[in-house]
Amino acid sequence: MALATAGQAVIFAGGTVVVAILGLIVAGIPFVTGGGVAISAMVLVMVLASVTLLPALLGLAGHRINGRRRRATVLAHRPSTGWYRWGAHVTRNAKAYMVGAAIVMIALAVPVLALNLGFPDDGTKPESRTERRAYDLIADGFGPGANGLLVIAVDISQDTSAVGTLAQAVGADPGIASVGKPAIDLRAGVATLVAQPTTSPQDEATQETIARLRSDVFPAALDGTSATAHVGGQTATFADLGDRVQERMLRFVAAVLLLSFLLLTLLFRSVLVPLKAVVLNLLSVGAAYGVLVMVFQWGWAASLIGVEQAVPIVSFIPLFMFAILFGLSMDYEVFLLSRIREEYRRHGDNTRAVIEGIAGTGRTITAAALIMVAVFSGFILGSDPVVKMMGVGLATAIFLDATVVRLVLVPATMKLLGVANWWLPGWLDRLLPELDHAPVEKVAEVAINQPAP
Repeated sequence: MALATAGQAVIFAGGTVVVAILGLIVAGIPFVTGGGVAISAMVLVMVLASVTLLPALLGLAGHRINGRRRRATVLAHRPSTGWYRWGAHVTRNAKAYMVGAAIVMIALAVPVLALNLGFPDDGTKPESRTERRAYDLIADGFGPGANGLLVIAVDISQDTSAVGTLAQAVGADPGIASVGKPAIDLRAGVATLVAQPTTSPQDEATQETIARLRSDVFPAALDGTSATAHVGGQTATFADLGDRVQERMLRFVAAVLLLSFLLLTLLFRSVLVPLKAVVLNLLSVGAAYGVLVMVFQWGWAASLIGVEQAVPIVSFIPLFMFAILFGLSMDYEVFLLSRIREEYRRHGDNTRAVIEGIAGTGRTITAAALIMVAVFSGFILGSDPVVKMMGVGLATAIFLDATVVRLVLVPATMKLLGVANWWLPGWLDRLLPELDHAPVEKVAEVAINQPAP
């Protein structure tokens, strides 16, 4: 019975996670793509194990799985009365709860408009760390830019006369404190310049200096020559990574949303339910981004988690967070909506189905969310700001998704939409395959009547 009902939810929930995380391929960043493929492979293995290995082990264990307190008779599953009362309360006051919860989530998401992508340097680590002490000593002795030198590579294979002019032009830029003596390799046809910015690696002014060198200084200094110059080094690499993320983020989000919508449309045979799921999951992710901005960029309560100063949001974190959080949010959404749809198909009462869906899954979703929040909160105890960002963002989003979204916004909106939740155009209904070929009651009857092993 579990495989006939929850098994389908597991497969589609896992499928949405895989789709969301594989969307990282669209970002076009090699290490992000590698991480997405690896995480998706792990999720896929767990989904396959859940619908094959787990039931096989349960079958081998038999009634021994229930321990010494097993009962001689099989009792029907009884939904939690507390969650039943909560579902009934929310549906009775659907408008108030929908407006109130939406205001809370939107308010948390608004700071995302001030999101600043960058990369925290060692100057953001606690003063007890040796990296921080080394960073401070270098900055005090040689200036803040000494911790983020720019390496300029010049192709002089066709023209060796431009190096001196380029060095002077770079040194004259207001964002450059000094330029080292050029290192020239005539055999390789390459010259290198090491330039020290006037600002620290994570300072936004440093990114502006890099952009100005590429767009203004290099073309002017190398005009009339065949030489070409490029800026490299760790600081420039992280700046470029931030630019790439901003450039590809919209494409990545659109791809994940579209594929997730199609999967949910196939599962629930509805247009509004998948659309609502996508919008609410976006709201959860946006709220998590907003909390990151408030804590790490604005410094609100940052000292409570060991962050000593404001830092930019690491450029690749929004990508990973969106993929992981969107997938996990869809997990909860699929489990809840699958139960609601089962109940609706059983008796055709939308409000009753919503209440019974909350009563049947509220405890499971809450327990799963508490586990995830506990795991991600452990990241906050680390000393690295990057790890702390992942912990704060993921824990916040899961908490909000499993409480405000899943237990308030979802039942409230589904109550207000009524039977429109399950509307599907006729032409689309004919195109989509029917996944549930037998009513829920028939599936249960067939399963119960099977002979015991």
